[in-house]
Amino acid sequence: MPVHQVSDLIRFARDHSPFYADLYADLPPEVDRLTDLPVVDQAAFWAANTLRDNRVLTAPLGEAVVFKTGGTTGAPKFSCYTREEWQEFVTAFGAGLVDAGLRPGHRVADLFYAGELYASFLFILDSLAHAPVANVRLPIGGGAPLESTVPTLEDFAAQVVAGTPTTLCRLAEHLVSLGRQLPAVELLFFGGEALFDDQRRLLAAAFPNAEPRSLGYASVDGGLLGRPVPGPDPRTHRAFTPHTVVEILDETTGEPIRDTGRAGRVVVTQLFRRLMPVIRYPAGDRAEWTDVEGGVFRILGRAEEGVRVGPVSLYAQDAQAAVAEADTEGRVMGMQLVVRRWEGRDGLVLRLATAPGDDDPAGLEVLAKAVVTELNDARPLYPDSVAAGFVHPLRVEWARHRDLVVNPRSGKLVRVIDERPTA
Repeated sequence: MPVHQVSDLIRFARDHSPFYADLYADLPPEVDRLTDLPVVDQAAFWAANTLRDNRVLTAPLGEAVVFKTGGTTGAPKFSCYTREEWQEFVTAFGAGLVDAGLRPGHRVADLFYAGELYASFLFILDSLAHAPVANVRLPIGGGAPLESTVPTLEDFAAQVVAGTPTTLCRLAEHLVSLGRQLPAVELLFFGGEALFDDQRRLLAAAFPNAEPRSLGYASVDGGLLGRPVPGPDPRTHRAFTPHTVVEILDETTGEPIRDTGRAGRVVVTQLFRRLMPVIRYPAGDRAEWTDVEGGVFRILGRAEEGVRVGPVSLYAQDAQAAVAEADTEGRVMGMQLVVRRWEGRDGLVLRLATAPGDDDPAGLEVLAKAVVTELNDARPLYPDSVAAGFVHPLRVEWARHRDLVVNPRSGKLVRVIDERPTA
């Protein structure tokens, strides 16, 4: 699958995707610079990327693999790849696994999740199969009982275990409870969420000889984002050149940041995807350059478009829809999603602002329960993760509008606040 020139990709998207044709309608006929294009609005993108009467795709679905990405149960979101695009995706990501520490002959256990149109298990398995070094793949899956996973890891003397930090810690906690360790494991490949210091301590107790490493930065909607950079900071990644163009944009002005150490939001363009073009698409994360010319950046956490709470992806519009359904009297005047971490787990707090004088504790308690119920119904993976002990239950925190955090430069409301430690 060829990597396309920016100008060719823009032209193709304008000619074959009604969504991009509308988005670029006011631009000159010939555009060859990404910075001349508007950033995609996620809400508009997914409103157009529907199962029927799709306006984003450049061709009918005739040959493709389809995966589900974040969003509500009532409005699921799907990403499509042709056979050639998927092969290019996993081949590039597989090459990055060598940077993460994959060595010839490594026996790798894949503990990511499969089924229900989710991509991670198949993505990692295919990436390992297309990696430039020989390896032995053990497709165990994250849903396998721990009672059978541990003997499999021991029987095959697995040297690498790949999964989300939540899954890896669940396995580690199981081992510690049994008073056991897996000293043969050399690497813990994690992805999908950040790894925190308290998790590292738990992992070290179960895997005394293993080093946690990011296996790479990617998403099923955004595609390739960053390959691992060897070193002490697993948040540091390098853009997948030439497949991907990564931009870090100022959160107030939208202008590209070209200096190091200045935080902005990540926007990505995939130069190998044409069925579902991804051009200046917000990845949902904040980052800062550590080497601009080398394309090296450090991930700082989720941006306002979305947030990862343990293994669960949530979007601001998910919470807004839940509040709208529950708040039949219109008492909520503002909202923020606050992600915190305590007692070794992530938790989501909905900070809801009411009007001055609205001090009915009993009524607010009823409303809070209704909001939590609506959001749990919309994102059932969250209550499932609570039941599994992965995250804290949803909470509501009442505030006044003046208490909501705003951008100090623009005065705009900050939709998502990540208060978890980043170092």
